[in-house]
Amino acid sequence: MTERLAPEVLISQEEIAERVEALAKAIAPRIDNDTVVVCLLTGGLWFAADLTRALWRAGRDVRFDALWLASYHDERKSSGRCEVRADLQRPLVGRRALVVDDVLDTGLSLGEAAKLVKDAGASEVLTAVFARKPWDKPRIEPDFIAWEAPARYLVGYGLDDEGKSRGLPYIGAMD
Repeated sequence: MTERLAPEVLISQEEIAERVEALAKAIAPRIDNDTVVVCLLTGGLWFAADLTRALWRAGRDVRFDALWLASYHDERKSSGRCEVRADLQRPLVGRRALVVDDVLDTGLSLGEAAKLVKDAGASEVLTAVFARKPWDKPRIEPDFIAWEAPARYLVGYGLDDEGKSRGLPYIGAMD
């Protein structure tokens, strides 16, 4: 078994919590209690769970759904296309939707998810990511961003290294 080095901590568990609370306070005035938060699986699960609880504390009792898109397939590089592995379960017609993901890298997954949600009848589609990496021209600009991340290989808080390290309570760099 190969010994793995611990990632360099870039943002602590405490700072993640502070940023999620601040983001929820920024999002709450833009949504209502009929809003559906659409979590992008698998990486967005940690952020979506924390964000929906923070939204509740900010006075918003949102609905929840998930969309499972795959473009990385347990690799470090995107395949360049999104595959829908599990579609939405909740009706979106006439409702505002908030699509939530862990990181904006190229914007492929978030852009595809926003299109799918709009096509499902959402009256408005907002997007939120915990981390945004510095790309020149991502396919979509998120409406809400908790953290401007460096251009490094990130793990933890939903971000993975070929399927591993998602459960770390902080975000670290593996490069």
